[in-house]
Amino acid sequence: MSAEDDLERYEAEIELGLYQEYRAVLSMFRYVVETDHRLYLANHVKVEPRMGPGETHFAVELRDAWVWDMYRPTRFVSSVQIVSFHDVNVEEMPEKEL
Repeated sequence: MSAEDDLERYEAEIELGLYQEYRAVLSMFRYVVETDHRLYLANHVKVEPRMGPGETHFAVELRDAWVWDMYRPTRFVSSVQIVSFHDVNVEEMPEKEL
């Protein structure tokens, strides 16, 4: 085994753990938000398109959020500010029956 194989195995294990965490916390959140860099779960989402000369970007505010990022030590955050020059996809999760 090479160091490269070890690193690939390590990253695959971290990503599997992250996916399992995502599945465990998904029901705690109302929205799934996808940007070109990350996936977020959040309970409050505000997206504002901002137009400037020759370009448009999106200012996204999330509160009570979880961040899909395997390199973050803490994935639960109280607020997130995102600026994206690419598409932002916001999906509202269906209400759960009590």
